[in-house]
Parts: sequence; structure tokens; C-alpha cells
Amino acid sequence: MDKTSFGEEVYSVVASIPPGRVLTYGQIAYLIGKPQCSRMVGQAMHNAPEEQNLPCHRVVNRQGRLAPFWPEQRELLEKEGTVFKKNGCVDIKASGWEILKEVIS
Repeated sequence: MDKTSFGEEVYSVVASIPPGRVLTYGQIAYLIGKPQCSRMVGQAMHNAPEEQNLPCHRVVNRQGRLAPFWPEQRELLEKEGTVFKKNGCVDIKASGWEILKEVIS
């Protein structure tokens, strides 16, 4: 698998996530046709080129947990109206991007 083209596919999906919505690493992997590659999505996100100005803060893990060591992520999501649970995780049901329903239907 070519890491460059994989990254480009990941970044294309991430760039399209609307404000106030989130996707998980696994959902992104599914959308690009590589459902077993959620960890690779995480690596791609870690290495995302700054010059692309991607909304990386809109990507969370499957429980809605935020990236470790990035306290600004919560601030960015809150400014967009993202809903959080009492435990500090993003409420995926309330703020998840429902593109998967559109793709599957």
C-alpha cells in the first residue's frame, strides 16, 4: 500500500468533515475502502502536513476520546458546537458526521 496515496485519501475525507461534526479513525478507514487500517489513519493524521490546514481536531477515536497531549483539540471542537459527554469524550451520537448513512444507503 502506497503511504502517499493512502494519506491523500485520508486527508480528502478529513478536509470534508463539516464544523461541529466528527469522524473516528475507523470511519475514515471505512470510507476510503480500507476498513482494517484505522491505525494507519491515525499515523496519517499524526503526520498531516500543516500547510493543508486540515481540521484534524474533528477526528477522534471510536469512544470519542481526544488525541493525547493536544489540549487545544477540545477548545476547537467546543467553539464549533461539538457535544461532549460528562466523561469528557465527544458524544458521537450527537456530533458524529452521518456521512456513513448516506454512503451505505
